[in-house]
Amino acid sequence: MASYNTSDFRKGLKIQIDGEPYLMTEMMFVKPGKGNAMYKCKMKNLIRGTTLDRTYKGGDSLESADVETTTVQFLYRQGEDYVFMDGETFEQYEVTSDVAGDIWKYLKDGMECSMTLYNGQAIIVEAPQHVQLEVVETAPGTKGDTATNVTKPAKMETGAEFLVPGFIKEGNVIKISTITGEYVERVSN
Repeated sequence: MASYNTSDFRKGLKIQIDGEPYLMTEMMFVKPGKGNAMYKCKMKNLIRGTTLDRTYKGGDSLESADVETTTVQFLYRQGEDYVFMDGETFEQYEVTSDVAGDIWKYLKDGMECSMTLYNGQAIIVEAPQHVQLEVVETAPGTKGDTATNVTKPAKMETGAEFLVPGFIKEGNVIKISTITGEYVERVSN
């Protein structure tokens, strides 16, 4: 397995510590007046999401993680699991709800998502940054209520609920940010 020396350390590096994959989120080079240079690193566990602070001396090394990111297509939900397919290899991945998190709020049949694999196992699934969903249920807006700061809950075609402006009605297609879970804009009437 390949390894990285301290001179290779940088933000975005994917490494393996104690058999688990980590992403180096911060790296600071420190050169004290006396002694060796040090590398203060902050790393995020790609499976659990926890963070780890470690300091390394010049000349130390870390194992690279066998992590790859690929584009997959959402096929269907099977009980609590989600089934995705790699468009190039046609390999299917069954992802548990623990790994998928709240991606169900945005998933539509055939939607392309990004999947991070560690040793061939899915550890992260991400929807596109913005998705377009149809409003299937919401209270009617009050007449003349065009202010955008007035919100109401709306149920989407995926079964998820989001807060939308008062002028949105059933049948509208709206754009939602998958990062914040907030309404972005109305796409169609």
